[in-house]
Formats: sequence, C-alpha cells, structure tokens
Amino acid sequence: MTPLDPMFYVVAVPAVLFAGISKAGFGSGAAFISAAVLALLVDPGVALGVMLPLLMLIDAASLRPYWRKWDGPSAWGLIVGAVPGVALGALVYSFVNADSFRILIGVICLAFVAYQWARSAGVLNFPNFAFSRGWAWVAGSVAGFTSFVSHAGGPPVAVFTLGMGMDKTRYQATSVIVFWAINLMKFVPYGFLGIFTAQSLLADLILAPVALLGAWLGVKAHYFVSERLFFAFTYVALTVTGIRLIWLSLT
Repeated sequence: MTPLDPMFYVVAVPAVLFAGISKAGFGSGAAFISAAVLALLVDPGVALGVMLPLLMLIDAASLRPYWRKWDGPSAWGLIVGAVPGVALGALVYSFVNADSFRILIGVICLAFVAYQWARSAGVLNFPNFAFSRGWAWVAGSVAGFTSFVSHAGGPPVAVFTLGMGMDKTRYQATSVIVFWAINLMKFVPYGFLGIFTAQSLLADLILAPVALLGAWLGVKAHYFVSERLFFAFTYVALTVTGIRLIWLSLT
C-alpha cells in the first residue's frame, strides 16, 4: 500500500486526528501511535515522512494556546539534550532496515504501556524530584533519538516533566515547545535521508485539515475530557499496535 491508495486514508484520517488531539491536549506521550499505526500499512520510513510535517503543523497550531505557560529551564534543557539524540537517530536510520524499525516501534509501544501500568498500579512509585540540568539533557537525548526513529519522543519527556510534579497545563505547554523544536531539528535530516517523497508530501496536503482539526479539538479537550478515559483507549490501541508490528516483522 502507498499514500496514493484510497484505503490508506481510511486509517490515516483517524490516526492523524488522534495525533492532533493527543499532542495538543494531552502531551506528546501517546501521539506516536499514529506513526505506529501507519507503519502497519506502509514502510516505516514512509510513515515517518508522512507524519513529520503534520506533527509540525500540530505543534505550530498548539503554540499560541500554551504560550509561555511552559517550564523554561526544563524546556531549554530538554531541547539542548535533544540535539545529540537527533544526530544519533539520523546516523542509525541510514543503516537499519524497515523490519528492525517495526520491531523498535513495537517494543516502544509495549514498553510505554508497561511503564504507565506500573505507575498506576503502584509498582513504580518514584517521589517527585527537583529540576536537574543533567537529567534534562539525558531525557532530551533519549527523546531526540526515539522521536527521530519513530516519533516516540513523548514518553521520556513525560517521565522527566511529570516526575517533577508539573501540573497538567505546565506539562502540556512544555511538551508543545520542546517538540516544536525537536521536530524542526528532524526536518533537514529527514530530507537528506530521502524520507520525504512526492507521495508523502501529497498525503500531507490532503491530511493537513485533519491535523488542524485534531489540534483544535485537543486544546478544547485539554480542559474538559478525562485523562483517564483518553489514555485508557490509548493504552489498548498501543498494545494491539505494538504486538502487531512485532508480529509482522518476525513473520
């Protein structure tokens, strides 16, 4: 299947809408499910190429509602730390095959769900910690790498920011500004690596209104929708997607 196949949009439209709602309303922790779902249909590189411009559009649409509501030191530390992570991701991408990326994305899906379950069940119960520039750089580096190879930089940023006890809006605003910067960093390397194609850019033009609608809904949902309900659906979808990606790669 390619981005020119009409059936692609049967899955892509709800996936992109979900990405907009997730990124603009609930942080970027689970937005990577959209790229993971698309990777079930097309080569992971194609999925990454389709999603990046749309994620950048969602970032841009989300900046104004959360402007200056972020935690400045944390945002800056995460962005600085992301630079070597993005560089490493670009290096790895150049010699890893598609099935390896499907396995990596699948493992990240399952690891994210396992981590969130462990926290909610009290298996992992870390006390809140104070801001540390060093840990911000570490979290940023991991976020930069995982964001480059699978658009899955949200979980390490969420672990760092929520670990400091940030409230929902400060966490959301910090996530928005951090991934606005990280996605800008990724754009040029994606171009050099040939991840963008004429087909992927055409798909972006078609899906751009969906991304903007998702961002608008996400900002509204941030204040009115239960996080528990939203993430309950997300974790089920991530588990199914992760298992499916690993199965496809191994078989």
